[in-house]
Amino acid sequence: MPDRASGVLKLRKSGGVLCDLLRPFGPGSNEIVVSARLVRENNLVQGASVTGSVRKDKKAPQLATVESVCGFTSEQFRRRTLYTHLIAIDPCERFQLAATGEMSMRVVDLVAPIGKGTRGLIVSPPKAGKTTLLEQIARAIHAGDPQTRILVLLIDERPEEVTYFRRAVDAEVIASSSDRSIDEHVRLAELMLAHVRTELECGRDIVVLVDSLTRMGRVFNLKGRGRGRTLSGGLDAGALEIPRRFFGLARNIEDGGSVTIIATALIDTGSRMDQLIFEEFKGTGNSEIVLDRGLAEARIFPAINVATSGTRKEERLYDPDDIKRLATIRRGLVDRKPKDAMTSLLNALESYPTNEEFLQSIPLAK
Repeated sequence: MPDRASGVLKLRKSGGVLCDLLRPFGPGSNEIVVSARLVRENNLVQGASVTGSVRKDKKAPQLATVESVCGFTSEQFRRRTLYTHLIAIDPCERFQLAATGEMSMRVVDLVAPIGKGTRGLIVSPPKAGKTTLLEQIARAIHAGDPQTRILVLLIDERPEEVTYFRRAVDAEVIASSSDRSIDEHVRLAELMLAHVRTELECGRDIVVLVDSLTRMGRVFNLKGRGRGRTLSGGLDAGALEIPRRFFGLARNIEDGGSVTIIATALIDTGSRMDQLIFEEFKGTGNSEIVLDRGLAEARIFPAINVATSGTRKEERLYDPDDIKRLATIRRGLVDRKPKDAMTSLLNALESYPTNEEFLQSIPLAK
């Protein structure tokens, strides 16, 4: 056992333990016990990142001292602005997704740009490329802004998908795979909610990619089954409280940090519950990327429906001239069938090496 340790605090009735988010389900013997006294003296909260010295104990290693909390001294951490006092404003700094040159990211950057603080949904039928798009977004954000911390949250995911994400993206992949219990899924989601909120209070810029809100909703529905009124489709009336709070964390803070959340939501699965979960989140974000089954079946990727995808207040993310050019592009595509619109856009982009050159080629509307 090392003399120093770091982890994310999980509070218990008396004190708590430090948890490694990347390995949240390790053996209990690896947990570092934090006494109630240290929690009280250092103003520690659920989800805070804590670093300190460790002393050995017969039962389990104990945190002896607290050296830092979320990168601050205990006193600095105590003086942070609490979540309820943070002022949310519109996203105004765009992630340069197109800089990688990947065609899918060039399309997203034009059709539904993502900024720091975006609360975005990727709405997708099965097998339309949502997970691949999420992976590409993670790579593009890291390439353009390596200082931004990227977390990928996978709830009730296939184990092989968890392995793939860990190998494919330069991000912290926090996962509860499908072989884990409902209680483990729920505890991980709740700990992540607390951790991201605390990081936001500390002024950090964080991107959280979630696959998927649908499975998170199913998990919380199973956890709360029988406790409240059941709606049509078998959805418990209070099942989506935590998923809604999690998605709602995304925001840009005035003179502070930001939390960007891009989450997938399934539609057209044949499940009434999945449709209800999507309807609960529809309209709560400020950006939607809608994937089209017909495009995916025709092997046209990204399978984005241009007419139904978009970002609210995109004028905060592009300069005025480019907004006029983007409006011209959308007017030319919006009345076409999804296949024709995407094929036309891809063909146009292939003629220019960058989005900047493509936009400059479009005359400004008078």
